[in-house]
Amino acid sequence: MPEQLVLTPAERAALRAFQTYLATPEQMICFFGPTLEKHGAALERLTRKDLLVKENFKGAWSLTVAGYQAMKTCDE
Repeated sequence: MPEQLVLTPAERAALRAFQTYLATPEQMICFFGPTLEKHGAALERLTRKDLLVKENFKGAWSLTVAGYQAMKTCDE
């Protein structure tokens, strides 16, 4: 049985930003200004959990397959 992923409210909010843009795995979303300030720490934590990939473009992240699955369940 796979280990259940526990996300903080801030991590769930960051994933909802991807959901807003109907992001799919490997699709890059750019965060900037107040949005980056708001979600920056959570985006870094989600990267360490292998749910996101930090892209070379400043403020850009993309979903992994696992991140996409987590995003789809973050409102449950």
